[in-house]
Amino acid sequence: MAAIEETDSPQLHQEDVGLKRGADEDAAAAADGASGPEGKNDAAASDVDAKPSTTTPDRHISIQTKLEGLEMLVDLNGAGRKSCPLCPEDKFKACYSHKLRRHLQNLHWKVYVEFEGQKMCICHLPCRHLKPSLTGDQVSGRHVAHYHCVVCSATIARKTDMVSHLKRHVNKGETEASYCGGSEPPHEESAPSGQSYEIMKELGTNVQLLPNHTVPQKSDSYFNRRMKTNRQLVFSSLAVLAEERSPLECLDAFGATGIMGLQWAKHLRSAVRVTITDISDTCVKMIKENCELNNIRVDGGSRGPRGADGNPGEGKGPSVTTVEVAKMDANVIMHLRPFDYIHLDPYGTAVNYLDAAFRNIRNLGIVSVTSTDTGSLYSKSPNVTLRHYGCHIVRTEYYRELAARMVVATVARAAARCNKGIEVLLAVALEHFVLVVVRVLRGPSQADESVKKLRKLVHCQWCEERLFLKQGTMMDDTLPCSCHGSLPGKTAVHLGPLWCGALFNTGFLRRMLSAAVQHSMDDVQPLIKMLICESDGTTLKTPPHGSTSAFANQVECGVVIKTSESGEDAAGQFGKRKKADEPGPVVKKLKPDASLEHPSFYYSIHRHSIRGMNMPKLNKFLQYLTEAGYRVSRTHFDPTGVRTDATLQQFKSVLTKYSVPTYTKAGAAPTSVNTEPTTTGPL
Repeated sequence: MAAIEETDSPQLHQEDVGLKRGADEDAAAAADGASGPEGKNDAAASDVDAKPSTTTPDRHISIQTKLEGLEMLVDLNGAGRKSCPLCPEDKFKACYSHKLRRHLQNLHWKVYVEFEGQKMCICHLPCRHLKPSLTGDQVSGRHVAHYHCVVCSATIARKTDMVSHLKRHVNKGETEASYCGGSEPPHEESAPSGQSYEIMKELGTNVQLLPNHTVPQKSDSYFNRRMKTNRQLVFSSLAVLAEERSPLECLDAFGATGIMGLQWAKHLRSAVRVTITDISDTCVKMIKENCELNNIRVDGGSRGPRGADGNPGEGKGPSVTTVEVAKMDANVIMHLRPFDYIHLDPYGTAVNYLDAAFRNIRNLGIVSVTSTDTGSLYSKSPNVTLRHYGCHIVRTEYYRELAARMVVATVARAAARCNKGIEVLLAVALEHFVLVVVRVLRGPSQADESVKKLRKLVHCQWCEERLFLKQGTMMDDTLPCSCHGSLPGKTAVHLGPLWCGALFNTGFLRRMLSAAVQHSMDDVQPLIKMLICESDGTTLKTPPHGSTSAFANQVECGVVIKTSESGEDAAGQFGKRKKADEPGPVVKKLKPDASLEHPSFYYSIHRHSIRGMNMPKLNKFLQYLTEAGYRVSRTHFDPTGVRTDATLQQFKSVLTKYSVPTYTKAGAAPTSVNTEPTTTGPL
């Protein structure tokens, strides 16, 4: 769906169009083929990507749609010798029709460059300036073969350069050819930069997108549709915080199109005060346009929302809320102002912005960090991982949880440098991003508690057993497996330092699920339900009843101080508080027990399957582990993963017990059971 902007463009763009119109008239004069190189050689020499012209000049004869159009330039059916229309006489002499037809096909048409149905054939006419010699004189000799750009009338010598030239036009949104064969005037784009916008709707919020919004290296306002789950998780966490206290000072530090901040403002309204920042002028302008598209007033702006004349489908009406839009670097604004909620979603890693985020974040505020540098997080670039996160990792079966714990460890170190501790509320690692949501606890004692949870991990490269190091040192023989004794060489490596604490807060996740249901976010609800089960260490779909559930609720109520629903209960259980902003005593009383935290890491049932045995179904196997007395749950990190407090040896013993031997032939003896993993060596 394309939307047309307002037609009253600024005077600056009108002057720019006038300059382009003059350049295009010179290019049309040089396109005759016999008038020398005076017309458009200046634009060709500089090789600047000109914007589409507002006039309709005749296209160059080398630009055709079919081979027949190229052959129609010369009467090939007539008798006598004929000259090539794209070559000078001194390069290709006049010849008969059959030879000229082969010349047009093999030399000009065979190497064409296609763009939107228009085929740009190679041209040998004197349309380009010859390169000057050292003395400044023109070098005599043959003319350089070249292509004529169908968009901006520039002349490019090489085919690969012409392809790159056209890609730059596409990235800028200039996809309409300036040469039109018909007599109809070209379609006039009312956008200031000559670009057509596409309107996309997500969660009741409309945003305008540029044609190149999927190219992060070239686009000024990048937008990824696959990050919808990420945006909904962030929105749910903010909605939970808005129930505790309001109004909240919220920051979307990397606005791009502004869709995330606009969703906050449109649905939470007066409960939040949203600030959207970006360093790009184009992004800031587009964010303001998207605010008007959603009837949201820009703080400091005098223009009202657009009516039916501005954007189709949006009627006039009062402003829903107010959003502050600023052109500022993310580090600068986080150093200048305090916030209750900060979301960091840069392109790549977010480690360069963590120190500024924790500098002015308010007590009990929330910082959400989205990292999309999956190459370094998922062990594909270990040198970059060591550089950015200060961690040594290898590729494992639990690489996604390893990435989440690595990001949390980096966040904890950044918070500790500002004398702040963290409580991890949520850590999600999917195919294309890692999202970490933490609550900030002010005070050096809280920072010390967080730093104590950063430990090294001992990982066996043969069987993939793993164990967090305790305070002090630990040798390889402390692993539950016996690979170090039965196999030659060293089988264990030290990874990290990583976060060894819990990755989820059950009470917070349940309130996130309630917020997702309230705001009709159906796509993210199954994921939040799985996270709740993973946090509880259960396979049940409904919240369990008992001491574990009550303890999780108490922990959440202790942290959520200003919630109207839980404030009286918390005060009744733990006594009156002198100040509402002092979380220390409550957090100390509600310090979670390590036995009630969910188990660290998971095992893949396919990775540890027994050779020659048919393993049970995953749900059946979860039931068998539960009957054996272990805590079991599925995990969102891996669809075949099982999170359990059982060791790898106990895990494989239960898997072997309930696996059925595979028979090669009817009535044949079962194959021998091999309890070794299916892999033949370390990963």
